[in-house]
Amino acid sequence: MSDNGKTSSNGFEPEITAFMCNYCAYMSADTAGTQRIQYPANVKLVRLPCTGKTDIRYILKAFEEGADGVYILACPIGNCHHVRGNERGLRRVQKAKQILKSVGLQEDRLDMFFMSGGQGQEFADKASEMTERVRALGPNPLKK
Repeated sequence: MSDNGKTSSNGFEPEITAFMCNYCAYMSADTAGTQRIQYPANVKLVRLPCTGKTDIRYILKAFEEGADGVYILACPIGNCHHVRGNERGLRRVQKAKQILKSVGLQEDRLDMFFMSGGQGQEFADKASEMTERVRALGPNPLKK
């Protein structure tokens, strides 16, 4: 949708990548759009068949290519369309956080959220939450 108009005092506007499942998470983004709920425009949405397909390489590559923050949006635990894909995705996010920490990148730049398709406001809230969190952390120190 559109930007919430906020930037930090130093003008830093974070680049954020959001990997989202094709089902609940994508539907929550669609719900936000149809309800005209605004969320930060700096969030780049990447649609996956399931968050179980979120490979650690995708997460690390997003940071390598300049993302200041990354988050994954999945179906609620126990309600994955691919049975346990969101649980596999969560384990991969936890492992990726360990890797980020080992290379000196704050693990708070990465997170995972669970929501159902009708939660358009929750979708927008998480986009804003990650934007504010990453804005406070500053630019990705690994940016080329």
